[in-house]
Amino acid sequence: MHGVDGVGARVTLAEVAKEAGVSLPTVSKVLNGRSDVSRATRTRIERLLETHGYRRRNPGAPHSPLVELVFHELDSVWAMEIVRGVESVAQENRATVVLTRSGTRHAPEPDWIEGVLRRRPLGVVLVFSSLPQDVKRRLRSQGIPFVVIDPAGDPDPGVPSVGSANWSGGLAATRHLTDRRHERIAVITGPEDMLCSLARLDGYRSAMTMAGLTIDPRLVRFGDFRVQGGFEHAMDLLAGPDRPTAIFAGSDLQALGVLEAARLRKLRVPQDLSVVGYDDVPLAQWSSPPLTTVHQPLRRMAEEATRMLLGPADPGRADRRIELATHLVVRQSTAPLGGGPGRRPVDAVTAAGPAGAVGSAERDGRGGR
Repeated sequence: MHGVDGVGARVTLAEVAKEAGVSLPTVSKVLNGRSDVSRATRTRIERLLETHGYRRRNPGAPHSPLVELVFHELDSVWAMEIVRGVESVAQENRATVVLTRSGTRHAPEPDWIEGVLRRRPLGVVLVFSSLPQDVKRRLRSQGIPFVVIDPAGDPDPGVPSVGSANWSGGLAATRHLTDRRHERIAVITGPEDMLCSLARLDGYRSAMTMAGLTIDPRLVRFGDFRVQGGFEHAMDLLAGPDRPTAIFAGSDLQALGVLEAARLRKLRVPQDLSVVGYDDVPLAQWSSPPLTTVHQPLRRMAEEATRMLLGPADPGRADRRIELATHLVVRQSTAPLGGGPGRRPVDAVTAAGPAGAVGSAERDGRGGR
């Protein structure tokens, strides 16, 4: 029972056991991360311990020199950028990266937590939009720090996270097109239940409003960030006589699907259709034509998350949020409508260099949303 801070801890633990309706050894098992306690009992005890303000001095066995990186999928091209970023900082700290695939884009599977408690890594980097309260509570009770790389832009309160300026990215992509006299601009954003998708869509809407353009609801689509989704939406958008002259895709993978749809519809890019992607994954520069896209600093996001994880203990880190700037990278998939110069010069928001993007993100005061 000596693993808990506080004078009179034995008495308090006995009170916790009585309040939870369990024996004192059962409370000890929970404190020491044992798995032979039912989930309901463990949750009840952990909540009571949290209510009583317990902080463990020595939460069990030493940590393994591991950083656990958890995805819901590992087959996306941007996942490799995250892996490279985590690996570079882990190596600086003489740690090994363990990759785990679990759950959905919202949260890992419930049984994942048992494995991580057995492995006892130095910390966990999670690529999810949220974490269940039970997972957060159990990681904290065992002294395992965690950071979320938050693609959804909606971090849980009290969870350290790293994200990017999605609203500014959507604004930059669309202003690039309105600057080039496009008016019928379609958008294929991501899933409707992810705030990053909605933030990029809000940026699109803001840019259209700033240009004095009416948004045709038929040109607003929710995709899945995958090639097939972009392809299917683009095939539909490009089928009619009032097709868009430009499409802003909420991911580079969706933009690749748009390029293929344009080819099948016998439209030339960028002469007949301008296309802008999002993420700036390495293959974007090798598409045909090379893709104009919004650079999301995926590798740097991963590096910052890992530094936050492995850095010195900081009481103010529990709810720290880092939001990195995005910027537009202009390649060959966009052109002015009908030839000639654009309606107005490209400004700081759509500048291809990160310095311009940082300045605009700070000036708009919207935190990238």
